[in-house]
Order: sequence, then C-alpha cells, then structure tokens
Amino acid sequence: MKKNKAIIVFLVKFFATYFILFGAYSFYLNKTQQKADVFVCSPITGTVANHVYKVSKMLGYDAEIEQHSEELSIKFMLNGDYVSRIVEGCTSVSVIILFLAFIIAFSGSLGNTLWFGLFGSILIYIVNILRIIALSVLYHRFPEYQKILHDLLFPAIIYGLTFVLWITWVKYYSNLKKGKNG
Repeated sequence: MKKNKAIIVFLVKFFATYFILFGAYSFYLNKTQQKADVFVCSPITGTVANHVYKVSKMLGYDAEIEQHSEELSIKFMLNGDYVSRIVEGCTSVSVIILFLAFIIAFSGSLGNTLWFGLFGSILIYIVNILRIIALSVLYHRFPEYQKILHDLLFPAIIYGLTFVLWITWVKYYSNLKKGKNG
C-alpha cells in the first residue's frame, strides 16, 4: 500500500503541476498571439527567434529573421535563403514545463528544487537555441534530409537532455534517493 501511495502522490503532483503550468502558458499564448489580419507571434517566440538570430551572427552566419506574413511563425534565413521557421513549438517552453512537473513530482528540498529547476530550464533553453541553429544550417546544406532531421534527430537532442536532467535529479537531489519520497 505504501508503494501505491508514493505512485499516487507522484502522479497527482506531476499532473497538477503540468496542467497548472500548461494552462498558464496556453492563457499567455491566447493573449499574446495575433491570428487575424496580421500574424504576430507571442513574445516568447520572438525572443527565441531573436536569440537564434544573435547566436547565429556570433557564430559567423549571415542570418536574418522576420515575422511570417501568412502564419504564426518567424522566418529564419541563412545567406538570404529562407531555411526554417520558428513556431511556438520551437520555444522549448512545453519541454521546460514537462521537466519542471517531473522534478516537482519527485520532491526534493525547496532550495534544490528551485536551483535545479532554474538551472535545468536555462540549460534546456540554451540547448534548444543551438539545436534550432544546427537544424537550420543542416537544412540549408542538406535539404533532402529535413524530415529525418526535424522528426528524429533533433527531438532526440532536446528530450535526451531532459531525460538526463531527470535522472540527475532523481539520483542526486530528490527525496527518493534518501528514501523520503511518498
């Protein structure tokens, strides 16, 4: 019975955290995106696109970004060629929400949860920016591999990192390692 209680507590914490954060994010998107006559992405999508642009320039690429006029996306161009688009799903926010829900569900001390949540979220965000740049560069050089790059290789990077962070959390920082979870 004790084992079942721990599983139930984990599931309640995980889904409560996930749905609260996802609900808040969905509300934010509904309030900040514009789909009517003029398409305008949410500020977080714009921020991600801006970071992709700035880091690309720092890495020596001839990059440009612009709001797409026909959809909720921001065009990303390399050497004048439109190579990819940055949409809400590219922001890494949904992955960060999933990451945070997991570490909150596998309780740790408040301090560890706060610093690891912040550290992990920032790391996921940075890796995501680099992932978008790498994906765009590879799209530009190898357009015939776009589908496999987008659908298989690059999700593996962001979700693989999240999985490694989860394992690190459980092994070193959660109460589970101390036998206190539940």
